[in-house]
Amino acid sequence: MTSKSSTKKSTPSKGLSAEERAALKETLKERKAATSREEMEKAALEAISKMKEPDRSMAKRLHEIITAAAPSLMPKTWYGMPAYANKDGKVICFFQAASKFNTRYATFGFQHDAKLDDGNMWAASFALVKLTPAEEKKIIALVKKAVG
Repeated sequence: MTSKSSTKKSTPSKGLSAEERAALKETLKERKAATSREEMEKAALEAISKMKEPDRSMAKRLHEIITAAAPSLMPKTWYGMPAYANKDGKVICFFQAASKFNTRYATFGFQHDAKLDDGNMWAASFALVKLTPAEEKKIIALVKKAVG
């Protein structure tokens, strides 16, 4: 007689995907990491360097844009992605590579501490296929607004 628990062990999990499990492991490493600005920025740049193209180029450029537009934000990693936090350590914005979760476009997003509120509905993330001067201008304005 076979127990149900032994049957369940042989079937694949319907829980988190391999990509999601990897992101959670990255989060645990991030929580144990050093907290100096230099070390956190180094971790963010390392995460960017591991990305595939065109994600890597977009993430590098976004890093330049965000750190110039909002120097008060601290670069860090968040679920293994480059992110930018306020003085309280709250993530304000982040970049998610398309390859991170095998999606068709990268995402530039904001967390709830970003000051983007506009009535009853506003965009909190954006699909990003390519960075041109037009997108860069929009991102600069959004980041400045998000910081307040």
